[in-house]
Amino acid sequence: MERYGISVNIAHVPELDPEFIPILKFNEAFLKDAKKPVSIAVERADGQMATCHTFIHGTPEMADADHYYINRLVKTLLWMKGGFKVYVSGDKGVYDYLMDQYRAGGGQEFDWDYFANIFERPFEIVFCDKVPEAMDAPKAMGGHLEGCRIGFDAGGSDRKVSAVIDGETVFSEEVVWFPKTNSDPDYHYEGIVSALKTAASHMPRVDGVGVSSAGVFINNRTMNASLFLQVPKDLYDKKVKDIYIRAIKDTFGNIPYAVVNDGDVSALAGTMSLNDNNVLGIAMGTSEAVGYVDPEGRITGWLNELAFVPVDANPDAMQDEWSGDIGCGVKYFSQDGVIKLAPRAGIELDESLSPAEKLKVVQKLMEEGDPRAAKVYESIGTYLGHTLAYYFDLYSYRHVLLLGRVMSGKGGDLLLETCKKVLAEEYPETCKAINLALPDEKFRRVGQSMAAASLPEVK
Repeated sequence: MERYGISVNIAHVPELDPEFIPILKFNEAFLKDAKKPVSIAVERADGQMATCHTFIHGTPEMADADHYYINRLVKTLLWMKGGFKVYVSGDKGVYDYLMDQYRAGGGQEFDWDYFANIFERPFEIVFCDKVPEAMDAPKAMGGHLEGCRIGFDAGGSDRKVSAVIDGETVFSEEVVWFPKTNSDPDYHYEGIVSALKTAASHMPRVDGVGVSSAGVFINNRTMNASLFLQVPKDLYDKKVKDIYIRAIKDTFGNIPYAVVNDGDVSALAGTMSLNDNNVLGIAMGTSEAVGYVDPEGRITGWLNELAFVPVDANPDAMQDEWSGDIGCGVKYFSQDGVIKLAPRAGIELDESLSPAEKLKVVQKLMEEGDPRAAKVYESIGTYLGHTLAYYFDLYSYRHVLLLGRVMSGKGGDLLLETCKKVLAEEYPETCKAINLALPDEKFRRVGQSMAAASLPEVK
């Protein structure tokens, strides 16, 4: 298979998506003959830096391949780690190309605007003689069980809260709410406060509060989150960015707290379940939600928004409606991936159904032993095998915890079996280095809100 003049050899191809080109395979083939050094660094909050030293071909005939490789590399760094300033050294043409892409009207206009908004400063591309060195500031968070704690988990359809005393959950509650369809941020605030007060009523005091929520959080502030989708921008800036901080301080005063992306909290729950660190958690549901806990058991502060990291080098890959980009994880490791592949397997889905209902149709067929549904899950398993090798290249994780409704039932079993086969036969060294885990009873006992409760350190 050839793309942009690069020949890519793939042994395991998804039956329902034969044009799929694993991004890791493309990168490895690209770099075989690339000799010109280029360095990229992405600046994040508080001077933190994600730095990558790589190579391009640097010739006119390979310009398309060079541009594609650099484009996908920068996008990966941005959505994996976050940032508002990209430094480039080694090739002025790469700088010029990125300047043309990351601007109003450019190919990566969405990313340019998104990262400027969440970091609250203009997005920049800078050419320099030498890019800054990598610098991270991971935080030791979670696993703290002493004292009286509250864990709050804000989901899109329900909110969960736990009261935890010295590591024992003494109360937990789930309440249905409708955050994604409500434009009044006071609705969200009142729901959060109500949950906190209910949990507090089951303990003699409150020593700390941990919050798990979908979205991007910087210094505990809600910079972007689908839960507040309908809130107008002026109200978002005024009432949402500090909504969890306000709710906690207004209710309990000045106590320790932490607000963390729900993917990271899932990974933290995985470390508590596995009694080990270096865990990548991947939840395949409405989207692809990812979190990471490093080898020292710390939450990195990276975005880990792998739903928008490229995994497919096929130039005709499916487009994500939100970002407008193609070939990104959300269309491969979520219910969207199942819905995309079902018609290719000959399964006609009623367009009046919601995405979740369409997934249930395919799951039911799988439970009944329908071979068409099996092809869907086998194809996703093939995607996942190739992509876990890529994620290993990015994170060097030890454990990967696979969660979400796409992983449930017979379909999830077949998906995992296929994934393991691809890893063993195409990436044997990676296969030996990692452990694939599914939620067990201990993980379920820990739970998302229980893990959230363990986030803040109480002194």
